[in-house]
Amino acid sequence: MTETLKPQPWMTAEPTRKVMAALHAVGPARFVGGCVRDALLGKAVSDIDIATPLAPQAVIDALKAAGLRAVPTGIEHGTITAVADGKPFEITTLRRDVETDGRRAVVAFTGDWAEDAARRDFRLNSLYLDEDGAIYDPTGEGVADARAGQIVFVGDAGTRIREDYLRILRFFRFFARYGRGEPDVAALNACAALREGMRGLSGERVSQELLKVLAADDPRPALRLMAASGVLGVILPEVQGLARCEALVGIEAGQLFTCDPALRLAALLPDDTQAVRVAATRLRLSNTLRDRLLAAVSGEPKLTSWMSPREVRRAVYRLGAPAFKDRVMLAWAASGGEVAAPQWRMLTVYPDTWTPPAFPISAEEIKAAGVEPGPMHGKVRREVEDWWIDMDFTDDKLAAIERLKAVAQGMVR
Repeated sequence: MTETLKPQPWMTAEPTRKVMAALHAVGPARFVGGCVRDALLGKAVSDIDIATPLAPQAVIDALKAAGLRAVPTGIEHGTITAVADGKPFEITTLRRDVETDGRRAVVAFTGDWAEDAARRDFRLNSLYLDEDGAIYDPTGEGVADARAGQIVFVGDAGTRIREDYLRILRFFRFFARYGRGEPDVAALNACAALREGMRGLSGERVSQELLKVLAADDPRPALRLMAASGVLGVILPEVQGLARCEALVGIEAGQLFTCDPALRLAALLPDDTQAVRVAATRLRLSNTLRDRLLAAVSGEPKLTSWMSPREVRRAVYRLGAPAFKDRVMLAWAASGGEVAAPQWRMLTVYPDTWTPPAFPISAEEIKAAGVEPGPMHGKVRREVEDWWIDMDFTDDKLAAIERLKAVAQGMVR
């Protein structure tokens, strides 16, 4: 034990007390990892992880005896999820690595808290906390690292990375969120030297960590280190520079916009839909995120800060409000972030003040004009719609019908 922490609301909440009471009925248990680190730093705690020397089956039996739900989410690695009053708690048996291949590990369970701490990634994540607020720091440096903003691997950095190459990205993710000052030299050198090992990781794991890096309040120092160390080039070779992304982060902070990791990813990528498709496939991005990125980097129509209201309405209609906002933010960032800031900001809120009208011509009216369903039907509709947009979305229904008749007559001949 190194020091004590005043009991936190999440520690004394009824669901937490139920889970800890169930475990203490048969053996010891302590909070571990992120919740301890964040509580120590005065940050909000969301996920609560618990460590215990109890075997997984003993954990399940203890939870069921207390009337709590037990879900064997990762029982082969000693992890059981307890559910109390609808809130999940991840409970993991103390363990040590028996065999690793850079992606997954074979583990053996142990009753030794120090042995469990020795297999964890960073010293600030190897902290344990009991219900009375006593902090246990087996590495002897975890508390100091957390307070100093130092991200240091437990033991030898290269050894930890070879156990799971995803720890390279986790290093930059934790540096982005918690790091202060210069990075740990041994950690950074090991990440650079072993970066090729990340090529064996699944796209899902890589994209999850990358988006977490980008979700930090200010990921710019971490991104610079990732680029300089060659790590970014391994996981995202499409990146041609950081300037647009860095400018976007500055805009978000200066204009009080909510940080948007997906848009930051778009800012890293080139305005090349084929390159984005390749990256999205490699990173196994969801279809929703892939489509958002594609819409954001599409080059047409070109957006500028001096667009007229009529041009803005046309772009909002063509792109849709979400894609228009994304494109405005990227164009703003590409301009350097400061140029014409008031005009750019007005463009970001324009879709909130103007709702595109519905196209006034129905399919039945196109058919009534002598155009049968089929390819010609769509061609006529597009021609009339282009006219309607050029007329700044006129609400003159009669004029639209007359235009339809003229187009239909000219095309159907």
